[in-house]
Amino acid sequence: MLPTRPSADEVDELLLNARLRDELEPYVEESLQLLDCRRMPTSAENEFLASMLAWEQAPVLPISRWFEPELRLPSPEKLSDKELHKLLMDTLDRLYEQRIVLDFTEHLSDRQLYCLLLRDILPSPEKKLDRPRNYLHWHCLDPDDDCDNWLRYYASPEEREGWAEETHEPLPEQLPLPYPRRKPRRRG
Repeated sequence: MLPTRPSADEVDELLLNARLRDELEPYVEESLQLLDCRRMPTSAENEFLASMLAWEQAPVLPISRWFEPELRLPSPEKLSDKELHKLLMDTLDRLYEQRIVLDFTEHLSDRQLYCLLLRDILPSPEKKLDRPRNYLHWHCLDPDDDCDNWLRYYASPEEREGWAEETHEPLPEQLPLPYPRRKPRRRG
């Protein structure tokens, strides 16, 4: 039986793979050496390598500077509840356009979430990856730091049960989210 010749697409994938590996060489570490290319198609390996390269080359910028012009919010004291709500929803949409998703926000009032955005999220320096599949997820509640609210509003019944078995502490009452809001969400 004669060996099959690689297709043009396969050759292109192999050439891309070689280029990506060359570009990644200055950043090489264990993760690249642990990559078992025999277990994945070259196209999947290339996607992984391209993501690694994008991560290594991405600039670190405050989130507010991911926008042109820079995203600046007025002081919350200067805004009525209605103005603040509209500005918050517009800002959530703009963040999503930059592939920034805020998670665990519905226990916070509009004003609390707005202040969190202004004080913690927008000034935070983060790697700005320019890849369509990469989203930055900002958790507005840390289950380790605020276990009661996580258990009260976000934990699944299985997570609540596991926590109770592990800690032997009483569970806080499970409550509906006090500030449900429609936010843009990542598909899939």
